Amino acid sequence: MTQEELLPLILKKDDKAFTLMYDMYSKNLYGVIYNLINDREEAEDVLQEVFVKIWKNIEQYNVSKGRFFTWIINIARNTTIDKLRSKGFNNSKKNLSSDNFVHLLDDSNKLSHMIDSIGIQEFVKKLKPKCIQIINLLFFKGYTQQEASDELEIPLGTVKTQNRNCINDLRNFLQV
Repeated sequence: MTQEELLPLILKKDDKAFTLMYDMYSKNLYGVIYNLINDREEAEDVLQEVFVKIWKNIEQYNVSKGRFFTWIINIARNTTIDKLRSKGFNNSKKNLSSDNFVHLLDDSNKLSHMIDSIGIQEFVKKLKPKCIQIINLLFFKGYTQQEASDELEIPLGTVKTQNRNCINDLRNFLQV
């Protein structure tokens, strides 16, 4: 089933559509979520929350503003960032034992695989170095534009402009 065939079914709240949507997109969304949250159970919880948000807010999706996949990736990313910033999540992570950090180096090797699981890493590598840096901070590490501005020590307006230009460059690569 294609995205174009699936969308009308989701809009009609067809029971089969939810299962089809989950089957089509869960691995990609989980990859994005896990990349940001780095906790399997939390990532699964956020994934469930993301699918509920997509289902409940499908009327907000506008075909003329972008692809459905882009829209749901943004929901996943934003939901994950909200979770990371929540007081409850931060409190639950304060008293972690050192056992939780033993495999940190191994997990860093999985990072490139997880990013590639959404199939975009090769396209990002083709961008200018500044674009790679900005996209890495904003989309893969979950920084806000202000945080990226602070990290890169460049004005916020420059980050916004470069981000927009970089996304346009990425769109051009994806359309080829």
